[in-house]
Amino acid sequence: MIRFIAGLLVCFPALAADPLPSLRAQPRNVTASGLSSGGYMAVQLHVAHSSIVSGVGVTAGGPYYCAQGSFWTAYYNCRTPSWWTPLPPVGELSAETEVLARAGRIDAPDNLRDARVWLFAGTKDRTVSPPVVQALRRFYETYRSKLVVIAHQPAGHAMVTADAGNKDCSVTAAPYLNDCDYDAAGELLKHLLGSLSAPSTQPGGRLLAFDQTPYAKGAGMDDIGYLYLPKACDAGGCRVHVAFHGCRQNARAVGESFVRDAGYNRWADTNRLIVLYPQAASSWSPLAYNPRGCWDWWGYTDAKYHTKEGAQIRAVKAMLDRLSS
Repeated sequence: MIRFIAGLLVCFPALAADPLPSLRAQPRNVTASGLSSGGYMAVQLHVAHSSIVSGVGVTAGGPYYCAQGSFWTAYYNCRTPSWWTPLPPVGELSAETEVLARAGRIDAPDNLRDARVWLFAGTKDRTVSPPVVQALRRFYETYRSKLVVIAHQPAGHAMVTADAGNKDCSVTAAPYLNDCDYDAAGELLKHLLGSLSAPSTQPGGRLLAFDQTPYAKGAGMDDIGYLYLPKACDAGGCRVHVAFHGCRQNARAVGESFVRDAGYNRWADTNRLIVLYPQAASSWSPLAYNPRGCWDWWGYTDAKYHTKEGAQIRAVKAMLDRLSS
C-alpha cells in the first residue's frame, strides 16, 4: 500500500500544482515538435498560428487536416494508407488550407514560405508508415518551406534519442522513446533555431508541473502540464519550444519519461530555450472517445480542432501568451 501511494505521488505530482509562470518569453519565433498524434498537433499549431510559430519538427506525422474530421480516415488513411484507404491528395489539403485562411480561421499560409521544417520517418515504424511523412513533406513543399527529412534510421514508432529509452531501436513499446544513438531533439532544434551551443551534460534548470485547468476546459487535456525552465530564463527574453507527446505517452501513462528523457532539456539549458510540455488526457466518454490520450487531429473535441478556434490549439496558445506576458 505504501508503495502504491508513493507511485501515485510520483505520477501525479500536480495535485497541488502551481500556476503556469509569467516569464516574459519571446512572443514570436515559437517552435514546436511532436511524435505521432503530437506531430500532427505540432503541424496544426504551426499552420493555425504561422505568424508566431516559425518552425516545426515532426516524427511519424502527416499533412495538415489529413483526417478531415473523420476517425476512420485518421486511423487508416493517415496512419497506414493502402490502395483501399489512400492518403488524401495533398493538393486537396492545401486547397482547404487556403479556404481556411481566407475565412480568417488560420494565419496566412504565406507565413509558411521559408519556415523551417524537420521530418523523421523510422524505417521500422509500422504504426505510422513512412509514406505518411512523405505526404507531409509534399504539403510543406507547396509553400517552399526549408525542409530536412530523416528517413534512414531503423527506428520503430518512437521519439529517437541518443541514450534514453528502449535499447532496441526498432521496437514500438512504452515509453515510446528509443535509444538509437541519434539525438532527434538536438537535430530538430538545430534545424529550427539555427546555430546552438553544445547541450549540458546534467540538467541545470527546473522541471515544473503546472496547473493546466485554466486553459484546458473542454479541450480533452489533463489537469497537469510540464515546463522546463533553464536558469537563464528566469530573467526573461527566452524563446519557447512546444513539445507534444504521442499517444499513450502522457505523464499518466509513462510518468515523466517523455518530459525528462526525450532530449530537449539539455539543449534548452545552454540555449535560452523554455520547453513547454502540454498534456493530453485519456477519455472513454462516447462524446470525446480518446482512450490512448492522443492529441486531437481528427475532431474528438470539436469540428474546429485544426483551426485557431480548436479547443486544444486555443489552450496551447493561451499558455504561450501566459509565458510571454
